[in-house]
Amino acid sequence: MPVLRSAFIALSHNRPLRKFAEHSTVGSKLSSRFVAGLEIEDALRVCSQVNQQGMHVTLDSLGESVSTAAEAHRAADIYHNLLDQIASRKLDSNISVKLTQMGLTQDPALAEGIATSLAQHAQATGNFVRIDMEDSALTQVTLDIVRRIHSRPELNGSIGIVIQSYLYRSQADIEQLIAEGIRVRLCKGAYKEPAEVAFPKKSDVDLNYIKLGNMLLQSPIYHGLATHDEKMIEAAKSFAQSRKIDRSHFEFQMLFGVRRDLQRKLVAEGYNVRVYIPFGREWYPYFMRRLAERPANVFFIAKQMFRQ
Repeated sequence: MPVLRSAFIALSHNRPLRKFAEHSTVGSKLSSRFVAGLEIEDALRVCSQVNQQGMHVTLDSLGESVSTAAEAHRAADIYHNLLDQIASRKLDSNISVKLTQMGLTQDPALAEGIATSLAQHAQATGNFVRIDMEDSALTQVTLDIVRRIHSRPELNGSIGIVIQSYLYRSQADIEQLIAEGIRVRLCKGAYKEPAEVAFPKKSDVDLNYIKLGNMLLQSPIYHGLATHDEKMIEAAKSFAQSRKIDRSHFEFQMLFGVRRDLQRKLVAEGYNVRVYIPFGREWYPYFMRRLAERPANVFFIAKQMFRQ
């Protein structure tokens, strides 16, 4: 499995393959397993359907590093539109944002300004912005930006962050985030990282996930545990029950198109579940990372290809 994971992560950076896939009718059809569609309306329609099943949503407009300020502002405009549409349609959804899409690698100040504007818009509409975590080279600057925005009294509680359990530094980061009252989404991590900064063994990543998850569950803040791993879910449920932590105090988060059976099961058991719904034309890197995370998805894709 590690070989397959590395292969798919490498393919996620293959520009010719990405160009072919994103402009291919077959490619777009296959991506529909994990991507709601190409346009905002597609995402809002799927969001409504998921809400009707008793689940919360977070919406993600796909796209990563931009090269100009104009591109960053265009990406931000999509999110501002989303916040307005969520409010006007009374949907149960927040938004998930990558800072590289807001210009982080070109101009951190630009990205911070855009993220601040989104947090202000979210606060005005009773919503919330989740800043996604990317590769480890961007971890510190991402944390710094989120902390500064959260520290503004008028935006306190309008912005949160993602922490990855495969990074050695994550325990210290979570301790500080809890102390500052910042909401966290805990995930395992989907980028290829060197052994100098991340646990190479899945077993160590899992153990760290459970430890960090327990820290979050014990805190007074509402956090999200993002995983499809039933062992991680059962560990969280068991810990919460042993400490008499109410099910309304936290949520499980899962990706659109992955383990829908488990999503429904958790809702039936009375747990909060949030589904991460991505959309947009730049779906290829996200799609390949989903295959890297769970190579069993390849067999599903293969079946779809043979049906063409």
